[in-house]
This record gives sequence, C-alpha cells and structure tokens, in this order.
Amino acid sequence: MTIAREPNSTAVQENPLPPPWMRVAPDATVRRHAEGRLLVGGSPLRLVRLSRAGAELLGRWLDGAPIGDDPAARTLARRLLDAGVIHPVGGGRVHTTADVTLVIPVRDNPAGVQRLLARTRSLRHHLVVDDGSRPPATAAHLRHDTPQGPAAARNTGWREARTDLIAFVDSDVEPETGWLDALVPLFDDPAVAAVAPRVRATTDTPVPRTTALLSHYEATRCALDMGATQGVVRPLSRIGYVPSAALLVRRSALRAVGGFDERLRFGEDVDLVWRLADAGFLIRYHPGAVVRHRPRRTLRAWLTQRFDYGTSAAALARRHPGRLACASVKPWSAVIWALLVTGRPLPAGIAAVTTTAVAQHRLRRHGLPPAVACSIAGRGHLLGGRALADAVRRTWWPLALLTRTGRRAVLVALLPLAVEAVAGRRPPSWWLLRLAEDLAYSAGVWAGCLRARTLAPLLPDLAARPGASTAPEKRARPSTS
Repeated sequence: MTIAREPNSTAVQENPLPPPWMRVAPDATVRRHAEGRLLVGGSPLRLVRLSRAGAELLGRWLDGAPIGDDPAARTLARRLLDAGVIHPVGGGRVHTTADVTLVIPVRDNPAGVQRLLARTRSLRHHLVVDDGSRPPATAAHLRHDTPQGPAAARNTGWREARTDLIAFVDSDVEPETGWLDALVPLFDDPAVAAVAPRVRATTDTPVPRTTALLSHYEATRCALDMGATQGVVRPLSRIGYVPSAALLVRRSALRAVGGFDERLRFGEDVDLVWRLADAGFLIRYHPGAVVRHRPRRTLRAWLTQRFDYGTSAAALARRHPGRLACASVKPWSAVIWALLVTGRPLPAGIAAVTTTAVAQHRLRRHGLPPAVACSIAGRGHLLGGRALADAVRRTWWPLALLTRTGRRAVLVALLPLAVEAVAGRRPPSWWLLRLAEDLAYSAGVWAGCLRARTLAPLLPDLAARPGASTAPEKRARPSTS
C-alpha cells in the first residue's frame, strides 16, 4: 500500500492543474475514514491523509461543487486525480467531436470498414488506412502497398490528421451511440493523453452452430473488456493497459512519444500506454462509453489469437524491464501459499495470522479502524494466492506437471476457474473454453520467450514493487490491419 499525505500549495507540479470548472467523483474503491481525513482506495491501493481543510474541500467536491479557482485546491485535486482516488465528471468545454479524426486501420475487411463508416457518419474527419489489402480497399484514404502491421497503419493515419484528438478504431469494432460524447469531455484535463472506452463482444452477430458456444463465451468474457469500473491506466493496477481496438488519444501526446512502435506486431498498444505513462501523461479508462467487437468465428482462429497475445510478453519485457512478471506478490504471501500446496497447513496458518497481524498493526498506526486494517492485510494474501494460481495455470504448468507437488499446484490453480464458472452459472463448455484460453496464451508466452531468449515473463516479482505489472492475459490483440 502506498501511504501519502495531502500536498501543500507550494509543491512542484508534474502535470498541469485541472480547470476550475471540473467536477469530480470518488473512485469506486475509495472509502473515507476519520471524518473524511483518511482515504483508502485507488489502484494500486493508497492511504491518503488529508488536513481538516482538505477533507472539507473534498467533501464539497463530492457533493457536486466544482474544483474552483484556488491554486491550493487545484493542486490537491491534481494529486488526487493522478492517484486515481477521484475521477472527473462531465465537462466538455475544451473539445467537441469536431476535434476528432477517426483513424481506421484495415487489411482485407471491406465489410467491416463500411459498417464502421456507417456508424460514425456524423463525424467530420475519417481516415481509412489500407495496410496492403488484396484487393485494395476502395474506401481507403491512405494505403500501404505491402502489409506493415497495425502499428504502422495507425501511425500513418494520425500523422496525416490535423485535429487535436485521434480516435483509433479497428474495422471489426462497432461503436455504440454516444461513445465519443462520453470520452471527449475527459480531455478538459490537460494531463490526460488518452481515454479508452469499454470493449464488449458483439452479441447479435449470426454465427455457425459449431461456434455458438464460443460466441456465448465471448459475450461473457470478451478478451478486450477491461470491466465495468473506471480508473487510471497504469502498470501494477486494476487496469494495467487498454487495447487500441478503440482508443482516443491526444495528437500532441502521440507526437511526444513517437506514436506506436512499428516493430511490434502484437502488444503495440500496451507499449504505447506505458510509454505515455512514463512521459508523465494520464491515461483513463471510461466504461461509460461502449464499443462492440466482433470475435473470431472459429475455435482455431480464436485459439490462435490467444496464442498471439502471449507471444507479445517477451518483446514487452525487453522494452519495459521489470514491468512484466507472471505474478506480482509479496514474499510472505508466496511462502504461505507454497506451504499450503506442499501440505503444511499449520505453518501456513501461523504465517498468515502473524503477517496479517503485523500489517494490521502498521495500518492502525495511520488511523485505520481495526476491522478495515485487518481486511486490507488479509486481502493481500488472498490476492497473492490468486496471482500465483494464474501464474501456475497460464505460465508454469508445463514444468509443474513434472513433479507430484507441481501437479497438486496445478489442481489448486484450477479452483478459481471452477468458482468463476459456478458463481456465473456457466455450463461445462464455458469452463473448458476458459481453460483452453489459458493454455493457448501460455503456449504463446513460452514461444515468445524462446524466440526472444528471455525468461522475464516466466519469472515472478516477489518484491511486488510499484511500476511492475503481471503479464495481462488479454495482452494486445492483433487488430484488423
């Protein structure tokens, strides 16, 4: 947990102050204690101490008042916004949809381009970039004679655009009505470089009977869906990245970091988001805006896509050392779960109780109620166990199967899938597809590591230090380019 205090008005600002008219709302995870002077929440989890005046100011903001003109108030708002403790609400005074150019990278999907153009007819500016289609896309404004990949197609598009904002949307994506109206106002904050909508699977697409089960699975677990809760996008957080299947980006920010890395065939969106964050920009995920993605139509294509996601882990690990790990967990949590898997429940229980008590004592010294402190401390061990289970199931299982203890660990790692299936009342086919998804991704990770000659995505981060990130299972999709 990060522990921070309210900044004073003389603090040096890394980002521009938010506008006085901005209104804010708390992050869904934030809880206020000690008469509002202690905030717990955000991602990564933070404990923020406010002065009495700061707590009163935050209370007025959460009741609907704007941030106001006072520099100290705007400084406090800036720090809380950057921490993901509060989020902007409304706005729309700086930009409109007239300031957006829609960039559509495409390769061999003319029907998708026509659907997307029809759904975005109200926008003034469109740029379709044909990345070597055969035959050439008739709707294209720009063309690569030979395929150069989605990163190159997007770069060609945004460099040709002249508007302040660039909306990258793949040709197999269909935006819902009003999606840009929900995203554009967030750029009132000058620190925001990019905003991503929620990507959900298309549910009304006719599919062959043999792929009906796959279609149902995608409808409940879309690989590009980052969930229903908004937040700041950064490594080692609830939202570690966002896909570029649909992404609204400030053109000046793209220019500042050089756009997408054209050497990456997969993972180019993860790389862009992390480089924007490293440059000091803020990236937001806003599920109030929704676009629909057309999933793969066959099991083979679907598994190939998951495999491709996994191959990006090695290349990203080389570009972002220390930020890719198959699991990010505190050492004591790793020890506790290792003791459990090896059949030593008593030592594991003693270690869990002892470390939870120590962590609770430390948190209580900062003013947290005992029950809240205990809950946070215990939850850390549970999350560590889930991270290790994911690593076993999605990375380590080929080696784990070689030993009796390892096979036991694999069985334990399957339990979260069973719980997920039962809680969601999923049929057995859903559970099997969930397992197949993990296996395909795992095969891609191993293949990528062999090609790149690196073990980084296969190793855990036992320090769980800020700035690290577990390899996301929905890494970066191969866009239709």
